[in-house]
Formats: sequence, C-alpha cells, structure tokens
Amino acid sequence: MMRLIFAGTPRLAVPVVQRLSEHHDIVAVLTRPPSPQGRSSRLVPSPVQEWADARGVTVIAPATLRDPAVVRVMRDLAPDCCPVVAYGGLVTRELLAVPRWGWINLHFSLLPAYRGAAPVQRALLDGCEQTGLTTFRLVPALDAGPVFLQRELSIGPAETAGDLLEQLATLGAEAMVATLDLVERGVEPSEQPAGGVSLAPKLTVDEARLNFARSARDAVNRVRAMSPEPGAWALLGGQRFKVLRAMMADGPGAVGPVEAIPGRLRATKAHLFCRAGDGWVDLVEVQAVGRKAMPGADWARGAWHEGDHLE
Repeated sequence: MMRLIFAGTPRLAVPVVQRLSEHHDIVAVLTRPPSPQGRSSRLVPSPVQEWADARGVTVIAPATLRDPAVVRVMRDLAPDCCPVVAYGGLVTRELLAVPRWGWINLHFSLLPAYRGAAPVQRALLDGCEQTGLTTFRLVPALDAGPVFLQRELSIGPAETAGDLLEQLATLGAEAMVATLDLVERGVEPSEQPAGGVSLAPKLTVDEARLNFARSARDAVNRVRAMSPEPGAWALLGGQRFKVLRAMMADGPGAVGPVEAIPGRLRATKAHLFCRAGDGWVDLVEVQAVGRKAMPGADWARGAWHEGDHLE
C-alpha cells in the first residue's frame, strides 16, 4: 500500500480517486480552489474536494502551485507517489521531485497523439473512430513522459465528448490501479515514440460555432466534440442557439422539396433538420436562449417558423 497525494479537480477524476482509495492510503488531495458559480458567484469546491471533505481527507487547494507553502506541506506528507487526473495546473519541477516514485498522469488519448487539455474533443473534431487512455510519468514537457500502459476505446458514431469521457474515467480508474501496481514492482515506463505527436489545446467558444456551409459530417462532429461543454452553437435571429446532440440525416423528404440553403431549418413531427453544405443534419437536442435543453422536434413545435435558418 502506497501513501498517495491525489491531484485532480473535475467530476471525471472522482472515480479514479475513489478506486485508488480502495487499494492505497490517500493522505491528501491536491485540487483547484473553490470557484464562483451561478448569479450569486457563490464559491463552490471542486468535485474532488467534495469527495475528500466527505471522507475527512486533507485538502490542498492553492491558488498557485508556485506558493512555497505547497511544497512544504507536500514534503511533510511524504507521499510515495502522486497520481494526477485533470488537475488543471502546471506542476513545478520542485513539486515533481517530492514523491519518491514521481507523479503518474492519466491522459485521455493514446499518446503521443493529442497532447494537451482537450484530447477527446479534438479526436471527435477530427472524425476519429478510436481513442483511448495513457498512464505516464509526469515530466516538465507537456504530456511527454514515459508510458506505463495504454487502453484503447472505440468511438461510436453518435457518442459525444461527455459520453466518451465518462467511459474513459471508468477505464482510467482501473488503469491507474494497475499502473501503481507496476510502479510498486519496479517496472520502468517506456519512452514515447518521436513520431505521431499531435496537440489538443483547450477548446474555445469561437471554435464551437457551427458553419453549415461546410459538410454535414463536420457539423455533426463539432456538435459531438462540444457536448456538453461549451456546446456547439449558431445564431438564430441574432441569438445564440445551442445544438447539444446531432446526427447525419436524409432530410425532411416527407415535407416535399426544400431549397438547399446552408443553415435552413425544416421540421417534421418527429425531427428538426438543418441543411448543411452537402446534406442534412438532424438536430436531436437543442437549447435556445433562456430555455432548457430539449429534443429538437419539441422546440420546433412551439418555436419554428418557415424560413428560419441558423447562421
């Protein structure tokens, strides 16, 4: 059994720290500080902090890891290893030297592909049919450390980033347990290959904007990559209109011929369609400004008008 300081912040990191706690001693968690939420800007702790608070585990939540006090606290806790899942900050060289067996990161891609903050989302944008995860020893360079193990995961044609991340978090929990077993046995990781490196920077709101002059496949992939956050969007009547789920479609043939103008909306009893550059997209789930997310057909029954289009 190892003494661990677990570093992570979002909900997807919770299954991993929970699984590790069943095999090792979690002496503390390192997480991002509480952040303002909602109209009241009330400070809300991270999901990992909530997990720790509920179990009486020490929480380290500094505004910056460059604070010398963080190094002192972690040295005093004397961890054997520091597993990391989506912490959200750069670990300094001084901190990397604290645990005797280093920091082990769980990354949601098959490295060296998609190094960076949004590997699953970028893979979906690129139309990939496979993703996976990698556990590796953290080094100062971005996601470039030597690899312990990898697990592959096929991407279903309708799966979103949120769907895949949920699956990868579950797979990752078992992968991290297996990796720490390797570390305890003295197994050394393997260097990443020099070729095949690609980057996956954080998504921007501008990138989430749909351009229906492009292909239907491009629109569907963008919706899948941006769901649930930040949400793919276009403008409808000058207001932001989110598309949370979408799929390729034959189009609204039952209502007769429709002029092929990119962005043109058409509705049937069961579907809301949008014309793309080379075909139709079925807008399965949408969210208009000031409204809750709902099936596209439900929104259309109360809000769609002939001639509406997304731009």
